[in-house]
Amino acid sequence: MTPQPPPAVSAATVSRLPVYLRGLADLAASDQNTVSSQQLATMVGVKATNVRKDLSSLGFSGTRGVGYQVTTLMQQIGLVLGDGQPTPVVIVGAGNLGRALSRYDGFNNGGFPIAALVDVDPKVIGKKISGLKVKPLNKLTQIVTQHQCTVGIIATPAAAAQEAADQLVKAGVRSLLNFAPGVVTVPNTVTVRKVDLATELHILGYHQQRQNK
Repeated sequence: MTPQPPPAVSAATVSRLPVYLRGLADLAASDQNTVSSQQLATMVGVKATNVRKDLSSLGFSGTRGVGYQVTTLMQQIGLVLGDGQPTPVVIVGAGNLGRALSRYDGFNNGGFPIAALVDVDPKVIGKKISGLKVKPLNKLTQIVTQHQCTVGIIATPAAAAQEAADQLVKAGVRSLLNFAPGVVTVPNTVTVRKVDLATELHILGYHQQRQNK
């Protein structure tokens, strides 16, 4: 039987689903079987109306006076987010950031095991990081095919980010997570999510200034 694609939901809903999943995991760890929309909303910092609307778009409606089954909700949200089977990831850039990302347990626990690290620096290539031997960038296509990597993480300096993106796309990767400063250009068939740590810190700085007034 061919797996059915997840329902189409808004970008805002997709951005909240991983947050719900973390909250539900905490409840499951404390052996709580059901959760109300208000409790889940309080845990993750959104409005209860958002929770009900988001879960309704996935086909869920809570039982009045009972709420939602925690385990069932976790399983279904996980399937929508692609957690039904492991999604191998390749990291391009084995510098400080790439090494830190390779050691992050959240990727593996979330169903996104790091399958390989690649770099262009001869001083780094061949070294073992997080149990993985760093491979040269010119082996990227072979690595993607061998490990069936569908997600690529760009952890290079800004000047090398576009080349990393180009090589990942050429190798067949269609989902990119870009930690490098700046914007990369990719075909319309490729999805890119940018994680700009400096921008987030500037935003925090703005709010900090507002609090100090």
